Amino acid sequence: MGGWHDLRIDGDRLCQRLEALGEIGAVHGPNGERGCARLALTDEDRQGRDLVVSWMADLGLAISMDAIGNVVATRSGSDPTAAAVMVGSHIDTVRTGGRFDGNLGVLCGLEIIETLDQHDVVTRRPVQVAFFTDEEGARFAPDMLGSQVYVGALAVEEALDVLAADNGARLGDELNRIGYAGPTPVPAASFPHCYAELHIEQGPVLEQEGITIGVVTGVQGISWTEVTIVGQSAHAGTTPMHLRHDPMAVAARAIHELRLVAGYLGAPQVATVGSLTLVPNLINVIPSSVVFTIDLRNTNEAILEGIEAQVFAACRAYASDEGCQISMRTLARFEPVEFDDDMIDLVEATAQRLGHSTRRMPSGAGHDAQMLARVCPTSMVFVPSVNGLSHNIAEYTTPADIEAGANVLLQVVLAHAFE
Repeated sequence: MGGWHDLRIDGDRLCQRLEALGEIGAVHGPNGERGCARLALTDEDRQGRDLVVSWMADLGLAISMDAIGNVVATRSGSDPTAAAVMVGSHIDTVRTGGRFDGNLGVLCGLEIIETLDQHDVVTRRPVQVAFFTDEEGARFAPDMLGSQVYVGALAVEEALDVLAADNGARLGDELNRIGYAGPTPVPAASFPHCYAELHIEQGPVLEQEGITIGVVTGVQGISWTEVTIVGQSAHAGTTPMHLRHDPMAVAARAIHELRLVAGYLGAPQVATVGSLTLVPNLINVIPSSVVFTIDLRNTNEAILEGIEAQVFAACRAYASDEGCQISMRTLARFEPVEFDDDMIDLVEATAQRLGHSTRRMPSGAGHDAQMLARVCPTSMVFVPSVNGLSHNIAEYTTPADIEAGANVLLQVVLAHAFE
């Protein structure tokens, strides 16, 4: 078997681009860790976008930018009527992020296109590389915001009015400020023939099992809820325990309940409280209010709905016991997503043909791919994360694993681009 089946990417070139993009918003740790803080629509995000767009222009791609700031670059195919094969991800990070999350998928797309140019390969279908706005949701909730707008799952007017968590800035204003409010309408007028995304696993499974390629079957359902408990602020030394209305006591019981529920349900159920704020947050004062978040995830929608009902009922009961008021606000809610069976099979067969060990697995994290799956056949390729770390400045994936994953994605793209 020859021809395009023998094409391989240049791993050094891909890693060099990863390093260059990682220097924008660079964060350095005390032990040599090198991470990234490039929150959506900040000055650092603008600089990162400018760099990636310059690489797209250098490759002679047709670049479009839509009304939510998603950028799509297209390499033409021989059939101008054929729908494109799209690859992509995001380049925004969390505040204490790494250099690989999201960036790998976008820059692998550029590397695929440069490889095709280098070998004068003319595909039937166009090949597109996209990066989507605010995938992380770290500055503007919800996550996957740009790809939701792209596929029509979130109205652009609603998205543009979202306020930033850090300074209250309006998303639409920030998009204009950094120069990335584009003219292309959303949702997209037409969708890709298929979509594929290379991503680091962001967890420990592949490394622990000695597997090179994760064949992603879908994405867990995600439930994000903000819980506000209002009690009565009082002196910590003079207020008897039985006369208190302590919102922190309610939060503590709720957090313990979350851990218990996730424990008896077992994998793949996970439950996290990642943010907690007390007012007035003083050592000798009973809090007047507590706000915390609940992150629930499961691959089964019915189970996810069940644990939501159980946890939310427990929160209300604990608040009542303490004489506190409670309110809950949904921040994000996505049902589990299953990827296309044929795309999954192709990723697996391609990885095995290239000599890599494989493991079918769901994604525990959300990705733009789960939004694209609403409108076209979609798949993902995972590569190992060293020590399972992500959303951490110590996030790292070896060059060998990066090259392996990129070559799998290259071959998956080519298989569809010649259809």
